[in-house]
Amino acid sequence: MSEYEGVRIGKLVLKGEKSKQNKKRKKKDKEHNKHEKQRKVEVDEDALKNGGWWRAKALTDITGTVGIQFGERAYVRAMDNGLFTLGAPHNEGEGPDPEEIFTAFPINDSKVAFKSGYGKYLKIEKDGVVTGRSDAVGSMEQWEPIFQDGKMALLSETGHFMSIDPEDDACVALRKTVGQMEVTVIRCNAPRELVLDEGPKEEKGDLNEVEKNYVKKFQKFQDKKLRINKTDIKELETAKESGTLHEALLDRRSKMKADRYCK
Repeated sequence: MSEYEGVRIGKLVLKGEKSKQNKKRKKKDKEHNKHEKQRKVEVDEDALKNGGWWRAKALTDITGTVGIQFGERAYVRAMDNGLFTLGAPHNEGEGPDPEEIFTAFPINDSKVAFKSGYGKYLKIEKDGVVTGRSDAVGSMEQWEPIFQDGKMALLSETGHFMSIDPEDDACVALRKTVGQMEVTVIRCNAPRELVLDEGPKEEKGDLNEVEKNYVKKFQKFQDKKLRINKTDIKELETAKESGTLHEALLDRRSKMKADRYCK
């Protein structure tokens, strides 16, 4: 544990590239708009069940501190011999242990590399075993996240998908097709803000549905029958582009005498 936690995670090192040390880092101050309206934040129930570690849903999410999950709240765990195993399942509300935490580095627009807490990169060996003994990133240390139907798998350079060997819980990449054992979840703990869409619920859908929603909301007839303007809705498209959609909708309702606010 002490050896693992003592490793200092540095920048991505590519094979053939010399490491540059003692480089000054410049910090840029970020200006915030003081008059920004307060926004509601969505609660991620799945993240709460995993100690605040949220599920990556796109390649751009996979950067910085991550955990590689297989099964129910169990994570790939680094060992001091350069191999990986599947850690014990965690209780609800817990995140990965220190040995189960990796640093993800984007390589390009389709691939990433993972560095363990021992400072070594995950590599696919010729026999299909995943090891963590590389000091730099070559082709074998690159992994391609494949997203499909709400699930994800990690494709190696050899065309095999990362999985856990059910016999000894070793991390391997042996199959070229994705089955239940190859489905994984990358969990991240980078700060993020999930903002709810605060637009009126009446404005969900196309303009025909929007107009119907507002007629339902403001209609004055007790029989509840909709009085909808039958003229072309192109004027609504123009009004939406110019920012006068509400006025146009009100005008169309007033012509039908269908709005309780129309005189």
